Amino acid sequence: MIKIDHLVKHYGANCAVDDISFEIARGEIVGFLGPNGAGKSTTMNILAGYLSSTAGRVMIDDLNVLDEPLEVKRRIGYLPEQPPLYPDMTVEEYLIFVYNLKGCTFNRTKHLEEICDVVKIKDVYKRVIRNLSKGYRQRVGIAQALIGNPPVIIFDEPTVGLDPKQIIEIRNLIRTLGKDHTVILSTHILQEVQAVCDRIIIINKGKVVADELTENINRVIDGNHRYRVKICGPQREVMSMLNARSDISFVESLPDRDGDAYAYLVESAPNVDMRKSLFFALAQKGWAMIGMEPLGMSLEDVFISIVDKTNELGKGKKPGKNRRLRGAALEQDLAQSIIDATAEQQKNIAPYEGEE
Repeated sequence: MIKIDHLVKHYGANCAVDDISFEIARGEIVGFLGPNGAGKSTTMNILAGYLSSTAGRVMIDDLNVLDEPLEVKRRIGYLPEQPPLYPDMTVEEYLIFVYNLKGCTFNRTKHLEEICDVVKIKDVYKRVIRNLSKGYRQRVGIAQALIGNPPVIIFDEPTVGLDPKQIIEIRNLIRTLGKDHTVILSTHILQEVQAVCDRIIIINKGKVVADELTENINRVIDGNHRYRVKICGPQREVMSMLNARSDISFVESLPDRDGDAYAYLVESAPNVDMRKSLFFALAQKGWAMIGMEPLGMSLEDVFISIVDKTNELGKGKKPGKNRRLRGAALEQDLAQSIIDATAEQQKNIAPYEGEE
């Protein structure tokens, strides 16, 4: 359905997209992730025909974006980060305008009614867009992307400004759309990606650094394995022994305690199974291991680890043992940024009488 082949985009001396290639099959829901400035929006704008590429080829439904731009745009519904709204129009006027612009052949009244019902904007259909809250404006932006029932839908931050109930509704909408459409979802809220996407592509500094099914995304992390281990023994001595082992790359003491046993977060060295050797080493010390629980990495952990690792490799460095600590600090910064952004968005929401 979508094929990107050696895509390159330069802005002067800056290379925003650096020779990336991937394919997306019909009916896939793909999370397109990356830090700010990674090249996500540039790639999506090229896909949607808003930007031309410096080199490479983009195919949508076997059509070249550069050779047949109008035919390609008829097959794409695009919601950019800032919805392309006309604030002086009513919702009805705007959707009719988009309907005519796209040259739709569906029954207009029925088609727009179905879309308004799906995104739940029937109650504001006659209102002027400038008087709507940020959440409703976002929904109108989603509605315009769905007009014409395009086979490819690209969402850039579709849930910005929505409340938790609305976010769940949009997630369900994306899942429903994925049954009959190819969906690309770009967002900084990683829980959304994990909840709805079949596959995850991560881009950093213009290059694809990970491309894996959502349930297998942990495979891109060096083969490290994490465990929560309970050990009966003096905590300081156990920590010293664990830190000294070459088959363990990271150790952290956890606050949990079970009688005389302390809990530890232990991460193996890359592609090493340290469980048996650790068991025998503890037995020689007379320290009983009374529990070992494997822990999967969250998507946030994977994202931070991949970006951190590629940044270090780009500087000619090898990732060190403190990678997890730096990742934790970055994760805190990311969480705080989301909190700050949400607070700012709430200030800008102008409620009106009768709003949900």
